[in-house]
Amino acid sequence: MRVAKHLLLAAGLTAAASAAQAAGTLIYCSEASPEGFDSAQYTGGSTFDAAGHAMFNRLIEFKAGSTNIEPGLAESWTSSPDGLTYTFKLRKGVKFHTTEYFTPSRDFNADDVVFSFMRMVDKNHPFRKAYNVEFPYASDTGLDSNITAVEKTDPYTVVFKLKAPDADLLAKIAMPFASILSAEFGDKLMKEGKASMINQQPVGTGPFILKRYQKDAQIRYAANKQYWKKGDVKVDNLIFAITTDPSVRAQKMKAGECQIMSYPKPQDLAGMKADPALKMLSAPGFNIGYLAYNVEKPQLKKLEVRQALDMAINRKAIIDAVYQGQGQEAANPFPASLWSYNKSLRNQPTDIAKAKALLAKAGYPNGFEITLWAMPVQRPYNPNAKLMAEMIQADWAKIGVKAKITSYEWGEYLKRMKNGEHDAGLIGWTGDYASPDNFLGVLLTCEAIGGSNYARYCSKAFDKEVLGARKSTDLKQRTAMYAKAQEIFKKDMPWSTIAHSVVNQPMRKEVNGFKISPFGDYSFKGVSVK
Repeated sequence: MRVAKHLLLAAGLTAAASAAQAAGTLIYCSEASPEGFDSAQYTGGSTFDAAGHAMFNRLIEFKAGSTNIEPGLAESWTSSPDGLTYTFKLRKGVKFHTTEYFTPSRDFNADDVVFSFMRMVDKNHPFRKAYNVEFPYASDTGLDSNITAVEKTDPYTVVFKLKAPDADLLAKIAMPFASILSAEFGDKLMKEGKASMINQQPVGTGPFILKRYQKDAQIRYAANKQYWKKGDVKVDNLIFAITTDPSVRAQKMKAGECQIMSYPKPQDLAGMKADPALKMLSAPGFNIGYLAYNVEKPQLKKLEVRQALDMAINRKAIIDAVYQGQGQEAANPFPASLWSYNKSLRNQPTDIAKAKALLAKAGYPNGFEITLWAMPVQRPYNPNAKLMAEMIQADWAKIGVKAKITSYEWGEYLKRMKNGEHDAGLIGWTGDYASPDNFLGVLLTCEAIGGSNYARYCSKAFDKEVLGARKSTDLKQRTAMYAKAQEIFKKDMPWSTIAHSVVNQPMRKEVNGFKISPFGDYSFKGVSVK
């Protein structure tokens, strides 16, 4: 939603900063614009923060700073003995946002849950036909193929019906993509022939209400004074000051122009820790930074080529230079803190001679040219993709592979990678729930191609293990299947795994109540400024 009158951003933010204490305004220096405000359409953290967490709720939510779930818009739930039916009892008295473009006539009820889920899983849903977009996370998690119906049995009861059991269902629907939208607002937009505006004019039940958005500049929110969870909204105004350069974010925070920032550069951490006006939280990162090989591209179809490229990469040098003590080498597609991690797997050591021999065996004795995509923004799993790309480029040059580094604006980067335009691309993932399926299933299965499977990797053997584990309720069996899937992944090498990072969160000392999310989210529920 573009504003009609553009703000003088620098002056506006400085004025807001000076008034922050008195007016109860929290300013967050974020790293990128959201892709949109309908979080079901996207997988990017910047979008989930700006939409899913700021303005929406889900049936079930994660406790702040935890991987444990708690009631959200559903007060309670039960499942059938066969795991195929889940019944949710809904919270009463929850208000949708009143905005410049919509005034609700009723409270949240079962109709909103049916609308929010059925538009994702039913391609014949009227709203899906009016606004035909993809829902990558519903697909990547298997929900769109496994949910047969979401039915209203009374105004405050909904029933989910599944084809097969899903041991992770509750955690999946606690994620931002499963946010509950207003069915009444959806109906209004359809009648006006403006269904696509649901992505620009959000109406949720969450802690903050959208007031104004300037792409690549700022998002302004007001507190939802009718928020159902008393005590969770502790500031009158929330501002996302979109600032792509991490050094500028750090300068703004030091100057008091924002109270909290995303993704500091590792080299700035020592100075921040020494600043008496700031404080620093740290936590192990539930993440993976990696290089995805597009296995549909001619050279990269060949396993020997992927092995050669991987073997040429000097991981230790990259981790020292890029992470600067805040990362550890990754051998598997998810961190060792997650159950079923296969400890027997290792990366091959850097070996230029062997890499050259593998390329020659694959039919490329003189190497070839390739595009190497580098993210334009800092992420918790990769604080400096440009530097990482330059180092990989230099490593590959040693085996005769000439890499052209390519980048785009963040939303465009993700869109183009999902379309498979890249040869090899730097990307990563912060887990959204504490299951191996959130890494293996979402990032590497055949059904996730076109979503978050940036390698476009499709293996029947891999899918057999991962999808089998998804349907099983036997933890021992699931653990063994995920361990086997990791072996298949390592043998097929659709990625070069690079690193897991430590998450560091600097903020000004006047910020209280912020908790580092294990999933890399930024939620300002329960956060105050003195």
